[in-house]
Amino acid sequence: DFEYIVSGEDFSLAGTASQDIKKKLQQLGVSVPVVKRTAIAMFEAEINMVIHAHGGKAFISIENDKITIVMEDHGPGIPDIEQAMQPGFSTATAAARDLGWGAGMGLPNMKKNSDFLKVESTVGVGTKVTMEINIQ
Repeated sequence: DFEYIVSGEDFSLAGTASQDIKKKLQQLGVSVPVVKRTAIAMFEAEINMVIHAHGGKAFISIENDKITIVMEDHGPGIPDIEQAMQPGFSTATAAARDLGWGAGMGLPNMKKNSDFLKVESTVGVGTKVTMEINIQ
């Protein structure tokens, strides 16, 4: 099991955890499509933490049959998860958009690249995203 702190202060650090997991999966001989899906799903969650929640924590478990990624933050929460799942919907700041982020594809890309996705969020408390990617 692996745990990472996701910095919420520096966009240049976004993706550090997903890149490290990508390398670990490659070293374990996990297939290229699974490595790619895992890296994309995890990166999207990381960048959302940077844009919206001032960072958080990532917990990754690699088992024989699946990879489980749990991303937790103490950000503002998501008022309407169903709306946030719609491609193109974004609440990113102008500053984030000026840097090329906040296109509203984070959650849709997490869903597309994982075999299981659960988003739990409480406004004013934070968000927990759980994703599973099947290895087989």
